[in-house]
Amino acid sequence: MTETHSTEARGDSGPETARLVASRVLDVPDFPKPGVLFKDLMPLFADGKVFREVVDGIVAYHGRDAFDVVVGIEARGFVVAAAVAYAAGVGVVPVRKAGKLPRPAHSASYALEYGEATLEVHEDAFTAGHRVLVVDDVLATGGTAEATLDLVERAGGTVTGFTVLLELGFLGGRERLAQRPVHALLTV
Repeated sequence: MTETHSTEARGDSGPETARLVASRVLDVPDFPKPGVLFKDLMPLFADGKVFREVVDGIVAYHGRDAFDVVVGIEARGFVVAAAVAYAAGVGVVPVRKAGKLPRPAHSASYALEYGEATLEVHEDAFTAGHRVLVVDDVLATGGTAEATLDLVERAGGTVTGFTVLLELGFLGGRERLAQRPVHALLTV
């Protein structure tokens, strides 16, 4: 494992924030399969000071009064969403994999390299006009993000922003979300 470092770290909140995130990302080769370089964000979550700076930076970027609720995408997005919601004094709503929610839910399916996945959110998760900030750990190809943003809107929420800690720019997720607001703290 090696840390992800770049003297030219870039992100939508500037190079200082990008360097901070990069300093706590570990590269894990050949996970989950040979040839894949996994970006492990667990060291960022484990460093209380850095995690607080990142969360405060997300809230500051969007504005404390710019959203009524934070949506986290399963599973690491839950960690970020809960912290951002707490810091902003708003609620948090999970978007889960199919079959994990106990009440009636809206669902959205999307294609993966190896098949299809489905996400769900409770039908009553938002009231009309609820301003929703969606957060996740990583933006890769954009399939999960696109499905989530559409799902939030189908459930009655108004997406005001989408933030990720790490964007894998070479996979083109931002382009897939071209009509959406995307905020990445670190883009590699």
